[in-house]
Amino acid sequence: MVAAQNAPHLLIVDDDERIRSLLQKFLMRNGFLVTAARDAAHARRLLAGLEFNMIVLDVMMPGEDGLSLTRDLRAHRLHTPILLLTARGETHERIEGLEAGADDYLPKPFEPKELLLRINAILRRVPESVQAGPKYLTLGALRYDQDRGELWSGDSAVRLTATEAALMRIFATRAGEVVSRTDLIDELGRDRSASGEEATGDRAIDVQITRLRRKIEPDPREPRYLQTVRGLGYMLAPD
Repeated sequence: MVAAQNAPHLLIVDDDERIRSLLQKFLMRNGFLVTAARDAAHARRLLAGLEFNMIVLDVMMPGEDGLSLTRDLRAHRLHTPILLLTARGETHERIEGLEAGADDYLPKPFEPKELLLRINAILRRVPESVQAGPKYLTLGALRYDQDRGELWSGDSAVRLTATEAALMRIFATRAGEVVSRTDLIDELGRDRSASGEEATGDRAIDVQITRLRRKIEPDPREPRYLQTVRGLGYMLAPD
């Protein structure tokens, strides 16, 4: 199953690469958008640039452990639901995790089906306004955050010029639709007029499209995502 554009976005944090990979594949098959982090420091970098509907967090990790990260996230008023995973399932360990601010606690080893049921149960309890999260468009290995107007490759932001960012906003709001050169010129022209810049012409649009393709296409000479519709204009075709 391919995650829908409005699918819940999960952050998996586990230092075991095999477990990270298995969980990521399993949850993606069940309709979630999933990003994985190898430790607390990696998770912090991702949380600084992206928003998530839920965090699935291993307790026992080298460096900062899951309990410490949970306490710190709650101290900074991050209300994203957190499900803790741990090899230690004693009652006092579960209580410690819940007191740290976790929403649930699942001892290892566990059945993937149980993890899925717990994730869905937690998400059902989250108010819809919180659960909705940001809107993303997926372009192969890239992710475009429509709310923030940011393009990401994994946990690294892809730098866009002001014009490229404006083009992405225009195409993202009309994904799957053909946008004519005239419309692009008009919309970019309004942006540029507001900032005191000169208007953009046909040739300049083509140049900017070429530059944007270099950043979003695996092969800019054979565009997959930012397509030319001959005689009509351009169309953004996300996954």
